[in-house]
Amino acid sequence: MLDHSSRPLSPSNIPMDALSEVLQDFRLSGVNYGRCELRHPWSIAFPQQQLLRFHFVSQGPCWIHTEAQGWQELNDGDLVLLPQGIAHRLASAPDVEGDSLKSCQITRLGSNVCEVVREGTGATSTLFCGSMALSAYALNPLIALMPPIIKGCDVAGNDPIVGPLLTAMTAEASQPQMGSATVLSRMADLLAARLIRCWVNCSGASTTGWLAAIRDPHIGRVLAAMHRDPGHNWTLESLAAVAGQSRSIFAERFSAILGEGAARYLGRLRMQLARELLGQSGMSVAEVASRLGYESEASFARAFKRITSVSPGIVRRTSSRRMDMNFGF
Repeated sequence: MLDHSSRPLSPSNIPMDALSEVLQDFRLSGVNYGRCELRHPWSIAFPQQQLLRFHFVSQGPCWIHTEAQGWQELNDGDLVLLPQGIAHRLASAPDVEGDSLKSCQITRLGSNVCEVVREGTGATSTLFCGSMALSAYALNPLIALMPPIIKGCDVAGNDPIVGPLLTAMTAEASQPQMGSATVLSRMADLLAARLIRCWVNCSGASTTGWLAAIRDPHIGRVLAAMHRDPGHNWTLESLAAVAGQSRSIFAERFSAILGEGAARYLGRLRMQLARELLGQSGMSVAEVASRLGYESEASFARAFKRITSVSPGIVRRTSSRRMDMNFGF
């Protein structure tokens, strides 16, 4: 764990409520939206992407298909969140096949918003769809734990704001005005954040795993600190000090809850962030190494290959081709 940051980090400036800090860091980046007016029959496939996706149905008909759950009907005002961006299909009916996107007229309304129209004589479906990346890498372990698909109506009863937000999105999407795309995108950001928080609050109180760790009054403070500054010169002693425990008690407790030692967890966290920086930010290998606290590019490359089984150079080259954002949604 090599030194990178000179910023002082002590138990006194690590907040007790670590889960609140992680959720407070919820930010969306690379956000792309599409407002869709599609005439039945239509069907659009969405491939697996490392992006959080959502679909809001202002007016149906609309069905969603996932490999795990098959076809599910979506009603007017429904919103579905796909935290890991799994492959899925939307259609006006389960028996509609093919890819209707090829026959759609796509108009850019801005740098990250587009309008998708498919003419025809059938019933009109009005959808608002989006794909986004989470710029807060502290949330990555949380996103990985979430179910592949979450319906807003299933959690609306646990959050008094979700229902009114869905109603407001329905009104905005059904009567578009100047600036509607921007208003809808802001509502979608808020809905995504609240749905994630609602799922966390409603999940069971497990005794092991990441959720149990972030809720632990000692280990949670350590996770929040490591995720906030993974390039800091963390040692077992400094992490135990953040936890307010002795080295031996901290090490034993950390391993018992998370199933691995703090050094291994931190190493994986750094390499996960390194993958994101190499693939999305255009940073050089040397820049990423410096940001994550490595004294040299060579030492970073060795650690990266040991943990990921590939070299950072390969990841950077293969990730330089930007992902197709499906015309903004």
